[in-house]
Amino acid sequence: MILIITHKADITADFVINKLNQKRINYKRFNCEDIFTSDLTFNFTDKLEYSILGDNNYHSVWFRRTKLPPVEGLAKDKTLYILNETDSLLRNMFAILPVKWLSSPSSVFDAENKLHQLRVAQRIGFTIPETIVTTSKDQLRKFFHDNHQDIIIKPIARTRVDSVESPSFFFTSIVGQKFIDEIEEYDLTPCLFQRNIPKEYEIRVTVVGSTVFAASVDSQSDIETKVDWRKKKLKFARVELPESISEMCVQLLVELRLKFGAIDLIKTPDGKYIFLEINPNGQWVWIENETGQKISEAIIDFLMNNDE
Repeated sequence: MILIITHKADITADFVINKLNQKRINYKRFNCEDIFTSDLTFNFTDKLEYSILGDNNYHSVWFRRTKLPPVEGLAKDKTLYILNETDSLLRNMFAILPVKWLSSPSSVFDAENKLHQLRVAQRIGFTIPETIVTTSKDQLRKFFHDNHQDIIIKPIARTRVDSVESPSFFFTSIVGQKFIDEIEEYDLTPCLFQRNIPKEYEIRVTVVGSTVFAASVDSQSDIETKVDWRKKKLKFARVELPESISEMCVQLLVELRLKFGAIDLIKTPDGKYIFLEINPNGQWVWIENETGQKISEAIIDFLMNNDE
């Protein structure tokens, strides 16, 4: 049986679950925000015995997302304590389940580290943009001028900011001369600065195990998407990668101990491929719908296959 760890608003999980239902494949879905009312037991006697949602015969787990439950009616300090303990329970649970993972939560958490990603990608042969993270305004000025006044800024981790009304997003943006001239008026809060890479087009590479799906998007066709294609809904199309680039994408997952990854690349006008980042649990359903690439089938095959 397959266990899917996620939350109620995960439409990517919904997409795959519809296919599991059509195929009559047994699974259970654990929505993490329901943890207080879910049937969970971990019993240490002569050996570990566990039960999740009334079952202990899971052979594989698809780790998608976590979401902590609402805690109401308590003071802030007690609420934070309960949420921290709940998060710890989830991480403890993930660490001891004797199953096949897509992907192991500990590997996902480690791989979300953008600086670690860049270091590993560079080590295995990818070209990466010149990058700096700094608290020094002098170093940032130097980086700006060393890269011909053409650099971008983007978040280190989260692009989404949740608010009471509606979420907002931080997109990749150009750093202009005006900002550099006025830099003393700002605090350098955590962020990544990189050389702005010329683009022919951009590529999302979705890797499941060792199966590679590549799709291109013409981000340069619209003025609003030239720096960040996520600002508008653009059409993706299948694209062939050089074998060496495909192999490096698979190797990157091996080095990061992942079984799934969504990798962002740039194809430059002179034919080079530049690594930007990897999302160890990135979205992909729209790519399958637009390109016909069977990403969901690869995920199901991985989860059903008894081989590691």
